[in-house]
Amino acid sequence: MKRLLSILLAALCAACTTTPPAETAAHPEWSYNAVVYEMNVRQYTPEGTFAAAARELPRLKRMGADIIWLMPIHPIGVKERKGTLGSYYAISDYCAVNPEFGTLDEFDRFVAEAHRLGLRVILDWVANHTSPDARWITERPADWYVRDSLGRTIVQYDWTDIAKLNYDNVDMRQEMEHAMRFWLERGIDGFRCDMACEVPIDFWRTTLPALRRDYPQIFLLAEGEDPALHEGAFDASYSWELHHLMNDIARGKRGVAELKEYLKKDAANTPREAFRLMFTSNHDENSWAGSEFERMGDAARVMALLTFTLPKGMPLIYTGQEIGYDHRFAFFEKDPVPQWCENEFGEFYAALARLRHEHPALASGERGAEARYPAEGSLPDGVFGFTRGTGSDAVTVIANLTAAEQEVGLPTEGPLREFFTGQILSAGSRAVLPAWGWLVLTPEKE
Repeated sequence: MKRLLSILLAALCAACTTTPPAETAAHPEWSYNAVVYEMNVRQYTPEGTFAAAARELPRLKRMGADIIWLMPIHPIGVKERKGTLGSYYAISDYCAVNPEFGTLDEFDRFVAEAHRLGLRVILDWVANHTSPDARWITERPADWYVRDSLGRTIVQYDWTDIAKLNYDNVDMRQEMEHAMRFWLERGIDGFRCDMACEVPIDFWRTTLPALRRDYPQIFLLAEGEDPALHEGAFDASYSWELHHLMNDIARGKRGVAELKEYLKKDAANTPREAFRLMFTSNHDENSWAGSEFERMGDAARVMALLTFTLPKGMPLIYTGQEIGYDHRFAFFEKDPVPQWCENEFGEFYAALARLRHEHPALASGERGAEARYPAEGSLPDGVFGFTRGTGSDAVTVIANLTAAEQEVGLPTEGPLREFFTGQILSAGSRAVLPAWGWLVLTPEKE
């Protein structure tokens, strides 16, 4: 009863998944096993500056972050501004920095320090719109913006602090590319492109390859889920559907069957080389839907584990998660993290990063191993298991996605080492998974 068939962990010795040679890489070499960290500069320190944030970079390096994604660093418009400080995404000048954060020289020093530590830096790029008082509003032709019958710039959704750009204008497109090049010339390593699906796909398919020709090692992340974003444009896209599914599983609304169905569908719908950004929090979810603890409760950690181990996945850590900060950041006001410390949450994320770095099988895209699942009925209801990789690179995850304790039987093959505890598990033994608990198993050499 409730036995974990040898199929689950015998897969550790199954036929090897072929890893393409390095020269066939579809993405920058440094990106395949990378961990992304989203930094909210305004809230990161009491000062809220590049200089203060740079002092925290060694801590992020120790934790295992590889890519620092900076939320928008540009000046924020004043017209129709929301709150006291405004939205980072209502940009008034693409080629300047927000004086709230410091100077352009201080930004350059931040990037230099990140590079010294071996970190990459990508900028949040807001190509869909500007603030309604942006430089382009007064300095460029009126048809650089979408306008109504009275000549007024238009907004989208409830974003009353923005003006939508007109991508029918060729000159505007060219200037947008020039603005992106301004930052690449300063040494950044790529972009996270805000609302990428709201910008015509042909702009991305023309502009991004042109940027890659001159900067071949840049990394490009799309906020969007359309598989077309991977066709001649982006390295990575958001897995929003997975995120909402994990929220529902944590609330008991959906379960393992739906998760497996999602993974099957995603594998079929997105290219083999696609990176899929996976997360339990980000700036949108945190401020508008709540922290991962509000949405997922005690399931937050096991869901984070899945973001680091599922096929195609590229994991994201958002500001504050590494200390377990259960707080919704104010979006338009100063609301800093009270104090950075190294605690059990930092140790947890550091372990996840180490797991990913030590096992190429967990790589994103075409370099990562596909998941192999145990036979139906071999795990208790609500327990999700899979193996990626073979031999010494094999990683098996057994995750209890319920609020009840579950018992599983281990296979007769072994021994195996539990990654987080270091415990050696005997062949044929049984293990008890607490509510929302897990085992991560790797082969132990005899």
